[in-house]
Amino acid sequence: MINFETTIKETQVDMLGHLNNAVYLELFELARWDIIHSKGYGLKKMIELQQGPVLLEVNLKFMKEVLARDVITIKSELVKYEGRVGEILQKMYKANGDQAAELKVTFGLFDMKTRRLIEPTPEWKAALS
Repeated sequence: MINFETTIKETQVDMLGHLNNAVYLELFELARWDIIHSKGYGLKKMIELQQGPVLLEVNLKFMKEVLARDVITIKSELVKYEGRVGEILQKMYKANGDQAAELKVTFGLFDMKTRRLIEPTPEWKAALS
């Protein structure tokens, strides 16, 4: 499991003072990019290989409110990867340990030349491990 930590900015909250629903998706995505980039499979590598991740389904569950200046930690874990389709589970925690949200992502590796999902390559598997 890999952790990503950030502080919620005032520009990320809605008029009720809660973290904007679209920002949850952005933060979870930042956490996923942080993982693959740290393993050497960042945007530069994707452009070079003409291969990158594509989301097939997202399921976002809200549990506790997140407010401006809250420090949150996102824990990400590869649950499974069968054939061309994988699943990542991400959990967002507040500083007090309360789980604020959970995201399940179904994804695959997309070949930009053939415009289709492909089997995960050894480099891609390493970036997710």
